[in-house]
Amino acid sequence: MKPYSSDRRNFILNVGKAALSTSLAIPAFSALASSPRIAGNAQGDDEINYQQQPLQYGYNAIEPAIDAMTMEIHYTKHAATYAKNLAEAVKAENVNTSGTSVAQLLAGISKYSAKMRNNAGGHYNHELFWKSLRSPKEGNAPSGKLAEQIIKDFNSFEAFKTQFAEAAKSRFGSGWAWLVQTNDKKLVISSTPNQDNPLMDLADLKGFPVLGLDVWEHAYYLKYQNKRPDYITAWWNAVNWDFVQQRFGKR
Repeated sequence: MKPYSSDRRNFILNVGKAALSTSLAIPAFSALASSPRIAGNAQGDDEINYQQQPLQYGYNAIEPAIDAMTMEIHYTKHAATYAKNLAEAVKAENVNTSGTSVAQLLAGISKYSAKMRNNAGGHYNHELFWKSLRSPKEGNAPSGKLAEQIIKDFNSFEAFKTQFAEAAKSRFGSGWAWLVQTNDKKLVISSTPNQDNPLMDLADLKGFPVLGLDVWEHAYYLKYQNKRPDYITAWWNAVNWDFVQQRFGKR
């Protein structure tokens, strides 16, 4: 982890102020992306498509786990840029979006450019991330078949949390931590660098991501500075386990 830097924090704060001043016309409950629309909506067995979708909650809805300014900058600046750049890469590299889902694109990402890899991954990962958040509550935990599978594969929910948090904390630099469902229906934990994910044919561990945690600094720096473990601890209370259960049930 990089040491705390007041210059870095001031830079991010200035970006945040700019984001707020230029996004007042965007309603918090329907923050629409400014990226161009792409024809086609092939999804396969995954609900994530090529367009950035409106948030289903306000920027302040995940507080105190994630502050409103971070959510707004993250969604309107970082994630919107991935969607915009993905649209450009799709056009430049002649991807048939009416016949190829984003998940299918990622499964063959080694055939495409670095721009496609970074932005298809970044778009997919963030769309999944927004859906996996909800208003925080103490004692937040999964239930039903997902909880049963977690206990089966990790012995207990607490053991799972410990292993997942370690994967998130130890990911060097920028990246993601994942709960992945493998083809043999087991749940495993992995992490990936940058905007890679387990759907990619380049991933060390391949499978269907049912839950992902963004550990890029822009996801937490305004509130937590260099204290990534504190961010991870707070995030557990904001996981939308109902959504994760739905994804788990797809396989």
